[in-house]
Amino acid sequence: MKPYATALISLLLSATPQAQTAVPQVPSRSTAGSIQITPSGSQQPGKAPAEHFIGSVAIEPVFSSHDPSRASGGKVTFQPGARSAWHTHPLGQILIVTDGTGWIQQWGGPIEEIRKGDVIWIPAGVKHWHGATPNTAMTHIAIQEQLNGIAVEWMEKVTEEQYRK
Repeated sequence: MKPYATALISLLLSATPQAQTAVPQVPSRSTAGSIQITPSGSQQPGKAPAEHFIGSVAIEPVFSSHDPSRASGGKVTFQPGARSAWHTHPLGQILIVTDGTGWIQQWGGPIEEIRKGDVIWIPAGVKHWHGATPNTAMTHIAIQEQLNGIAVEWMEKVTEEQYRK
């Protein structure tokens, strides 16, 4: 299993190079070449980096990539009013809303509401943001793949004017 920080970064979108430091691995029940089980609750959430998010956002690793796979996933919880910055994914992203109500917007498009049970496909290279509504928290599972070690390209923060439209 890759170190926690690498998993956290790949999970949703990657953070800064400084955050990619090794930390202890989460214990799992497996041996080389066998199925790996990561016990529920063994991956602790962390605060999302302020340079890429607005408001209170927690990211909990769900799974990291295992060669030859490039996919990773994370559970992301946005408190009311919290959201990501504008960003793209080189190989796209899938969001599975597990709780609450949120918003997503593609650059140049309208803000769209997303609810528990919705599955959202964001194509490769599409500039977008996602987060909670002003009055409702939202949690989703984010799944993305890395291309040449990159899962996300971060851009400018979503302004209050953009968010309130």
